[in-house]
Amino acid sequence: MRFVSCSAILLTVLMGASSLTAQEKRASPHETVNATVDGAKISVTYGRPYAKGRKIVGGLVPYGQVWRTGADEATTLVTDKDLMFGGTHVAAGTYTLYTLPGENGWQLIINKQTKQWGTEYSQGQDLARIPMKVTKTGSPVEQFTIAVNDTAAGGELKLTWENSEVTAPFTVM
Repeated sequence: MRFVSCSAILLTVLMGASSLTAQEKRASPHETVNATVDGAKISVTYGRPYAKGRKIVGGLVPYGQVWRTGADEATTLVTDKDLMFGGTHVAAGTYTLYTLPGENGWQLIINKQTKQWGTEYSQGQDLARIPMKVTKTGSPVEQFTIAVNDTAAGGELKLTWENSEVTAPFTVM
């Protein structure tokens, strides 16, 4: 009788755990940022990890290695109009975003593969690698944040975490 009771409890616990949604299982909250830049509707969906006292840039996010640019699933960029990042044409559509942090600069990686886990990166699916501008923040930023901002010259994709602010300007075609 005791074995049956323990088995029933274990089964109940396991069934309850499997009924959790993906969002409930995540350690990092997820967010979708929506912006309109020069008539283009742009959205970025990503996981927002916390620093939690860890060294981020050059630590958790190592130099010289492709980073998923958030947590969990790959970060997704959706645009309803064509964009230009530097000299790179990005047609309207859905893409994933990765970054390649470096001690002397970062690169934004726009990838054509979608709906994959963030660590399932395929370099063969890269549309482009675009240099990003790196500056220091005025104060530490605890939670990773992505913003899409309207600027006088078009727009910018901005990543902020720990003591770093990394931006990639773009224009709408």
